[in-house]
Amino acid sequence: MSLDEADGAGSAGEESTHARGESGGGESGGGAAPSASQGGTSEGQGRAPAGEGSAPAGQGRSADAPGGGKDGDGAKKPRSKKPLIILAVIVLVIAIVAFIYWFLHRNQISTDDAYTDGDTVTMAPKVSGYVVDLLVNDNMRVHKGDLLLRIDPADYRASQAQAQAQLDLAKAQLTAAETALNIARVQYPAQYSSAKAQRMSAAAALAQAQAQYKREHEVDVRATTQENIDASTSQQSSSVASLMSADAQLQIAALVPDQIRQAETTVVQRQAQVAEARAQLDQANDNIGYTEIRAPVDGFITMRSAQLGSYLTAGQSMFIIVPINSWVTANFKESQIGRMRPGDSVDIELDAYPGYSLHGHVQSIQYGSGAKFSAFPAENATGNFVKIVQRIPVKIVIDNPDPNRPLPLGLSVTPTVYLQ
Repeated sequence: MSLDEADGAGSAGEESTHARGESGGGESGGGAAPSASQGGTSEGQGRAPAGEGSAPAGQGRSADAPGGGKDGDGAKKPRSKKPLIILAVIVLVIAIVAFIYWFLHRNQISTDDAYTDGDTVTMAPKVSGYVVDLLVNDNMRVHKGDLLLRIDPADYRASQAQAQAQLDLAKAQLTAAETALNIARVQYPAQYSSAKAQRMSAAAALAQAQAQYKREHEVDVRATTQENIDASTSQQSSSVASLMSADAQLQIAALVPDQIRQAETTVVQRQAQVAEARAQLDQANDNIGYTEIRAPVDGFITMRSAQLGSYLTAGQSMFIIVPINSWVTANFKESQIGRMRPGDSVDIELDAYPGYSLHGHVQSIQYGSGAKFSAFPAENATGNFVKIVQRIPVKIVIDNPDPNRPLPLGLSVTPTVYLQ
């Protein structure tokens, strides 16, 4: 069989096989086709070298035929650039949005390490006693001057009456001392003058007695009697003694300034006693006033421990008043406070009130990190050092607090500072 016949036989076999697959024909047609196909196949296998030599021609014909096989579909096609263009556009849009966001927020810094803060007033009594009236309850709002609690004042009223009696006694003693001073200012000078006069009288009596003594002793004994001589001697001695007594009285009376000064000192002492008694009375009055505990500021009652009928000692904590005016303590990182200044505007968001925000401003920046003022500050000079970003407390004052939205201490907030 020639090469062309072999090729023809192979083609006839393929066409018969294809026809059998499409029609699924009857028994006679199906029998003929396989025999021809098998014959052609055997002959083709016998001429394998020749078939191999003619393969390029067969391939060329199949490629030119319409609707060619797998070889025609596997030809390379140019890839589309549309996905790359879409990806580039998306990246560009993201970059533009990121730049716009950064540009709009470049002067804003925020932190979630922030809490509401404020003053607390610890209420403690100045006097001890039993609670007879309790006019407050837990978390109750009070105003400045409101009566909160009353302690039994019976003991302090008794002390007040005693202090009043001591004051009256001291005033009476002061009046007596002032009267004695007035008398002394008149009496002691008069006594001094009287002592001087008595001394002069005694001196004159002594001179007369001495003259009488001299006459009785110088005259002729026949012209006098022994009785007259003895009488003159006795009179002289008596006059000397009277003069000595008058001198002593004069020395005593000469202490007039000291005696008056003593009376004045007594008056000063009584005045001091009056002042002391008055101070004790004032203290007693104050103690009665201290039995009534009043609110020093507007705020809310918290941590109440006082109960009706309980005994309170001076200085014992009864409850705490949290004033209404509060602020925010925000702990910013040290890298965030470089441009922050007092007066910068702040927006405050509260976790307790979603969607509600407050406005405030930076009041001050603490000159020290929180770790520096802790109970156990870090000692970086010892051991291994690990750098940790420090946080600086910043006080933010709320400009217009809403009285209808109380801000308990310790609420979590998120402040945003607008740098200038």
